[in-house]
Amino acid sequence: MKFIKFFSLSILSGLFFVQCSTAQKLEQNAAFKTDKAYYQKWVAGVKGGGSGINVFIPVSTQFKLDSLYFRGQKVALQTKPNSPNLYIGRILTEANQKETLEKNTNDSTFELKQNEAVVSYLDNGTIKYLKIDSVPEKKMEHYPSAPPKQGK
Repeated sequence: MKFIKFFSLSILSGLFFVQCSTAQKLEQNAAFKTDKAYYQKWVAGVKGGGSGINVFIPVSTQFKLDSLYFRGQKVALQTKPNSPNLYIGRILTEANQKETLEKNTNDSTFELKQNEAVVSYLDNGTIKYLKIDSVPEKKMEHYPSAPPKQGK
């Protein structure tokens, strides 16, 4: 009986240590700076046009960022062709949608506060994670229902 208890306890302990070793490790220092990151909520000007949160992450050097973890969501980061050092993570929210959004089932593997984010990036072929401690909010963007008319 003692052997069974010892064996069970050994297996549980081993599983605990394996789980800890597979957790994502946050980097303390990255090869790029993200100190001017911010987020901005937006709402379309037409009914059913959507709403969301855009997270903007400017980087100091040309670096390949992959994903953003923010408010329990994981989204891909993208750049615009004319701004290769500005990454944008686009998160859709439920307000002003034509249809009900399905909840994103991506479990954020990080426990973050409302204004914290984690960015995954590729460094010499290895995926690394950098935590951004404070992501300030900028004024909400209200998009008009129609483009402004141009003068004749």
